[in-house]
This record gives sequence, C-alpha cells and structure tokens, in this order.
Amino acid sequence: MSGQRKPTAFQTKSSLALRYYNAKDYEKAAPLLFDIYKTTHSSTYFRLYLNSLIQLEKFDEAETQIQKEIKKQRTPKPELYISWGYLLKMEGKTDESTRKYDEALDKTGNTRGQYLSVANTFLNWGDYEYAKRTYLRGREKLKDENFNYELARVYLYLRDYKNMMEEYLNLLRNSPGQLPRIQSSLSSAMRLDIDNEMRDNFRSQVLKRIQAEPQIVGYNRLLIWFFLQEKKFSSALRQAIALDRRTGEETPQILQLGSMALNNKMYSDAKKAFGYVLEKGESSNYYSQAFLYNLHTSYLQFINKFPTDKEKGEQLATQFERGVALLGISPATINMIIENADLLAFYLDKSDAAIDILNRGLKIQRMKPEQWGRLKTKLADIYVYINDPWEATLIYSQVIEGNKKNSLGDDVKLKKAKLGYYMGNFSWAKAQLDVLKASTSKLTANDAMALSLLISNNLSLDTTAVPLKMFARADLLFFQNHDSLAMATLDSIAEIYPYNSLVDNILFRKAKVEISQQKYSEAAKHLQQIVDEFGFGLLGDDALFMLAELYNYNLDKKEEAKKRYKEMLTRFPGSVFTDESREKYRELRKIYPDKLNKEEPFLEGVKDESNQ
Repeated sequence: MSGQRKPTAFQTKSSLALRYYNAKDYEKAAPLLFDIYKTTHSSTYFRLYLNSLIQLEKFDEAETQIQKEIKKQRTPKPELYISWGYLLKMEGKTDESTRKYDEALDKTGNTRGQYLSVANTFLNWGDYEYAKRTYLRGREKLKDENFNYELARVYLYLRDYKNMMEEYLNLLRNSPGQLPRIQSSLSSAMRLDIDNEMRDNFRSQVLKRIQAEPQIVGYNRLLIWFFLQEKKFSSALRQAIALDRRTGEETPQILQLGSMALNNKMYSDAKKAFGYVLEKGESSNYYSQAFLYNLHTSYLQFINKFPTDKEKGEQLATQFERGVALLGISPATINMIIENADLLAFYLDKSDAAIDILNRGLKIQRMKPEQWGRLKTKLADIYVYINDPWEATLIYSQVIEGNKKNSLGDDVKLKKAKLGYYMGNFSWAKAQLDVLKASTSKLTANDAMALSLLISNNLSLDTTAVPLKMFARADLLFFQNHDSLAMATLDSIAEIYPYNSLVDNILFRKAKVEISQQKYSEAAKHLQQIVDEFGFGLLGDDALFMLAELYNYNLDKKEEAKKRYKEMLTRFPGSVFTDESREKYRELRKIYPDKLNKEEPFLEGVKDESNQ
C-alpha cells in the first residue's frame, strides 16, 4: 500500500535473526545476530549472539569474539567480562568464571548508570546473586544511592522475600511518592506467591515498621492496600479510619475503599466507610458524595438481601425522601431518583408515587439525552409492572428515538422486544431481537441472541406455542416481582407439558426466583443440573457463571467459586462472562492459591515475559 513504508534490509535481517533465535535455530541465528551487532554495536545483540554460540557449544569461538571486543576498547566495558564469566560457567569452569565476575565488579565505574548497567547484564545472564552484589557494592561506593527498588527486584528473583520487603519499606520511608510503584511491583510479585510465604512476611514486617516508626504514614497506606488485595475490607477500613484521625487526609481513600467493598457486595463494610465520612458533618466537602454512596449501598443491600421485608423497604423509602429534601432533584441525583422509583414501584407497590418522582425528575433542565432516557426507561418499566404495555411501548419508543447515538438505545430496544415477547407477539419480538444481535454491547447482543433462540427453538417444535406463552407469562411475573406466581406458572408447564423443550430454561428461571427468595442452596442445585445435563446448550455459560457468583457472594464457598470461575475460562472461553470470570478467579487465587500450571498464562490473560 502506498501509505506504508517497506521494511529496510536491516529491519528484515533483524526480524529474521530474532525469529531464528526464538525458534532455537541458533545455527542460522548466530551469523545474522553478529552482523547486526557489527552495525549497531548493541550489547543486546552481542549477548544473543554469544548465547547462540554457547547453545551450539562453540565455546572457543565465543571466547575469541569476547577477547576481540575487549582489545578493541581502550577501557573495556565490565559487561564483556560478565559475558566471559558466564561462558566459563557454561563450560563448567566455576573458579575462572567467578574471577571474571569479580573482575567485572572491580572495573565498574562510580556512577549510578554504570552500576545499573552491570547489574542488568548479570540479570540478563540469570546470575541474580551477582546482581545483588553489584547493587550492594554500589550502595557502599555511592553514598547518595540506595538502590532499594532494584535490590527488591533481585531479592524477588532470589525468593528472599524478607529482604525484598525490607528494601521496599526503606524506599517508602525515604520516598513516600514511590508508594504506587511499590504497590504495582508487590501486586505482580504476589501473583507468584503460591504458598503465602511472601504475604506472611509482608504482614509481619509492615506491622513492625508501623509500631517502630509511627510517623511514616506510607507504611499504614501500604498495609491498607494489602488488606484490600486480600478483600479484608473491615481490616482496611479500621486502618484507614485510624490513619484519618491522625492526618485528616484519608477521606478520598475511605470513599474509594467503600466503593470497592460495594463492588464486592460487602454491603456492611461499604456502609461503615460511607457512614464514617457522613459523621464528619454536612460541612465536609465529601458529605453529598458519601450520602449518595451510602443510599445506593442501602438500596442494593435491600434488593439483594431483604427484598420482601416491607418494614425495611419503608425505612429505605424514608432515607430516599431525606435525600431528595437534602440534595434536591438535579442531574447529580438522577441515579437516586431512579432507585427511589424502583423501590416504590417494584417493592412497596406504590406505583403512583414512583411515577410522580420520575416525572419530577423529567423536569430537570439541561439533561443529557442518556440521563433523560434513563428516567424515561424506568417510567416505562413501571408501566410494564402495572400491566399497561401500550404506554410502556410508547415510552420505550421515545427513548430509542432520543438515544440513537449511545448504548442506551440498544438496551431499550431489547426491553421493547422483551415486552413484545411477554405479550405473546413472538414473531415481531424475534425480528427485533435478530437486529440486536449486532449490538455493540456484548451483553445486549448476547441477551438478544438467547431470547431469539428461545423463541425460534420452541415455536418450531410446538405450533400452538402454548408452553412458550406460559413461559413468557412466567417471565413477566418474575419481572413484576410476583415470584410465587412465576414459580407456580413454571411448575404448571412441567405438569401439563412434561416433554416440552423448555426444561433447561425452566430450571434457570427457577434458580433466579429462588435467588430472589434467598434460597441459595436450592438455586445452586438447579444451576448445577443445567451445567451437568444441558451445559452444551445456550444457558451453559450463564448457569455456570451464576453458580460461581452464588458460591462467591451468597453461600461463602470461595473454593467452590474459584473452581467454577476457572471452569468458565476453559469450558466457555468465548463467553461474555470470560473476562469477569478471569478477574474474579485471579482475585480468589490470591487468597486461596493453587498450583501454577501450563494453563496459567491463559487464565491470567497475560503473555509469558520471562524471556523478554
């Protein structure tokens, strides 16, 4: 193509040399790498060239080339003596190798850059002990250089976790701004901590530092970070609050901690975090934010834990009323308005009050189309709830028309298609769903495909469509929070049509109903049956992921959850739940480690960079 440059001869040769080298075809790689080195004088290509000769056991040739390079230089670089030492080591000449390594150290200059270069050369040849010696000598010779970070990395390679942590803690004491870098490095290191040895060292050493040097707040922040990695939100919160009472500067961190707890469905811990910020009073700059977060947490806790408890629902409605009085109705409180309406309509049977609060929200000035659309969508949902499908259809259509340029439009098209399905207009609904299969939202496309296949599979097998109409009716009842009626309808299908094709779908819907009724063990049985008997079908990955979530968050069986998340990755690698399963498996494995195996790079979603 005219817009692309052709690779140069040098680029072609370099690419070919590296391809041969990575394929371990050293015979072909060696001459190409040497030619490139002569052109670029790059130490990397010279090292690869030497290693090719070593792999071919051409030791004399390699030694001759090293000696030639040393003679060329007025002041030979110590890196050449390291390469010579490695060559001798590969020949089994241990004493001679050690002398060359020591000679390299003696020839190292008196700048940070030179010590880094020498240590990196040792690292490239895999000699971590000498890399450590290099940094320690640099610390001794260069009084202003500690090499804490570099030494910590070497101690990791040596599996000397105690000294690794000491170096990181010393670095944190001297350079508090290095905290994010230290956290990132520790996060990577802890992924390799199969037997929890590193975590145990970390915990004890940080606590000792906090006691010995309480003025170094970075230690406290590092400990808080560690507790968050372990999902120990209560411990993290205690530390954060204690630190805030000393510094008065931790409020943003506490809010973030609460959000993380909320994302992990740790509602009590989230409320403690937000509650602490609220206790600082309305004069705090973070009061409104904490109030909204706390109310959102209370709402999620209610619908997931106590959906049938009317008394708790009324108490929550009172909190929403206070929120409206305190913060008003504005673009910043739209989420609060929507959740308030959802509570009133779907849990307290106060549809008129829900419609009223949404209509008040719709009068907000200068809303974005998506904000207006979210309010309208909830309004349409409520009309579906109160059995006014025509009004709901009209409102859904308005939202679709006003949100053609964002994902909300497709989400509402799916809702509108589902409404057609609830009403028994299967052919029309399927036509709409088939269009949505191409949605940019993977979840919307997946849901559309699932419902489309449900319709087509069952219409083709039963021309009367009666079982499917009953099933759609059960889905509507479930949407309307009439769980008992939904369950009775599903049971009726099985009784009247014992050989119908909806068996796995019925099990899946029953599991959803039982989850809403907090019958988690019963739900798990239904989901496991789908995985075992219908795992090849469309609901296989949905059931397995939901089962993993149940074990993780509701039944508190973390090992079972970890097993199901891992199964998701190997059994359903193309599922929309794969990325989330990988992340949650990774998080659980930090706390409940299992042995690394050849699948780990795939499970982690990362490349093996050990040889790069």
